[in-house]
Amino acid sequence: MDARRAIRGADETATRLARARVQDAKVALGERGEPWWEEPSEAGRRERLAAAMRALLHHRDAAKTICPSDAARVVGGPDWRSVMGTARSVAAELAEAGVIEVRQRGVRVDSATARGPIRLGRGATWPA
Repeated sequence: MDARRAIRGADETATRLARARVQDAKVALGERGEPWWEEPSEAGRRERLAAAMRALLHHRDAAKTICPSDAARVVGGPDWRSVMGTARSVAAELAEAGVIEVRQRGVRVDSATARGPIRLGRGATWPA
């Protein structure tokens, strides 16, 4: 709702960023794109995971991180564990684009070689 309120009365850049936040939230929840009640395609699942990661990171302070399982829970529901491999793969793609950073113990790591738990934070090209 914060993003929807930001659309009214804002300058052009703030309006564009707020609309992108609303889009991410709606895609993550299945309101846009492939319907949430149908079995998603691989591309649809990846799109929802990326949108969920961005939406969750927008909701947190800039220095805070999320776990890939947070996005997997949004997309996968009760079967979220089956989505974890895809969630880590999507996180790697977003990290390669610079949108997010993959971290372990607060240190930036390469997602391809990282073993064990990882955290996701805002990257260098994160939309302001």
